[in-house]
Amino acid sequence: MSHRRRPTTPRALTEFARFLRTETVGGMVLLAATALALLAANSPLSGVYESVRDARLGPHLLHLDLTVGDWAKDGLLAIFFFVAGLELKRELVLGELASFKAALLPVIAALGGMVVPAVIAFSVAAGDPRAGDVWPIPVATDIAFALGVLAITGSGMPSSARVFLLSLAVVDDLGAILLIAILFTSTIDLVAFGAALILLALYWYLQRKRITSPWIYVPLAIAVWVAVHSSGIHATIAGVSLALLTRVKKDPYEREAPALRLEHRLQPWSAGVAVPVFAFFAAGVPVNGEALGKLVEDRMALAVIIGLVVGKLVGITGASLAAVKLKLAVLPPGMGKRDLFAVSMLGGVGFTVSLLIADLALDEADAELAKAAVLVASAVAALLAAALLIKRSRARAGD
Repeated sequence: MSHRRRPTTPRALTEFARFLRTETVGGMVLLAATALALLAANSPLSGVYESVRDARLGPHLLHLDLTVGDWAKDGLLAIFFFVAGLELKRELVLGELASFKAALLPVIAALGGMVVPAVIAFSVAAGDPRAGDVWPIPVATDIAFALGVLAITGSGMPSSARVFLLSLAVVDDLGAILLIAILFTSTIDLVAFGAALILLALYWYLQRKRITSPWIYVPLAIAVWVAVHSSGIHATIAGVSLALLTRVKKDPYEREAPALRLEHRLQPWSAGVAVPVFAFFAAGVPVNGEALGKLVEDRMALAVIIGLVVGKLVGITGASLAAVKLKLAVLPPGMGKRDLFAVSMLGGVGFTVSLLIADLALDEADAELAKAAVLVASAVAALLAAALLIKRSRARAGD
């Protein structure tokens, strides 16, 4: 029934506008954190920066003696993935992805935007012993940066373009989460894994029983995170799992559903603290002449750059137009092919998840180079997308 179509309602548009505003501000904070990281890593303070990033905190019990950088990567990013998971579930149950026909275009676009960059990256790096590790890096799109660039430079774009980008990025995040779970889980501690499943089942039961006390949920969420981390599965999966078990439909007596209430509370912390702190410790890579020279000489680095800048654009645009041509889907209302091209360019802004995958997939030296490639590619994609969006906004204003 049509009442499931959330984006056409005033309430839905209000929620989307709130999401966009939070992610726009978060994108700016993220940019500032990245700039500070690059300054710290390429200045006389580099030794202090590395000492803080590599300092170990936490008990050895349950493998929780992590570096500060790992706490940001495994702990803070779990909050980011929890918020992304909440948005994903709301989209699947109540939003744009709840309708098969409406969901099909962003889903196909996201799949194209993952497969094509991966194939291009693997092809460019073919023959290099790191080719089998580098291909997952350019598959991700950064929601905060992408929506931030769109909000700042695409004011004349139709609102459907923003909904399309958000839906695409949410599906993209789900794909990246699955890759992390599949590719970067070598061994599983069955006891810890079993404990995680039991705790997740308890969370689901409490949701069904309409329990709302944070005094229960906060310790339970921490226990789930510890169990997932100890099992050998990447700890960010805990955030997604909890989100997908959270109730998204409100009862008649409720002002808002638990998923929406948690988004309101946690999204500012995710966009304004968790992701920028992760970026601060992940983006501090050398950008001197030698490092920049390697970016154009090293096949792995080139694979990341071309995969993000070219692969994302070709994959998203090509898959979308093919779906429209085959009558599997239609372009969003008011959005033309040139608008699609401009929005697709934003897919090359990989950043947060690409930095995470680079850290997980490669050893320290190669990860530093791959992360520098991600930063360069994301900057190039953002600048190209901004130019295209400004041009399209001006063209629309003149129509």
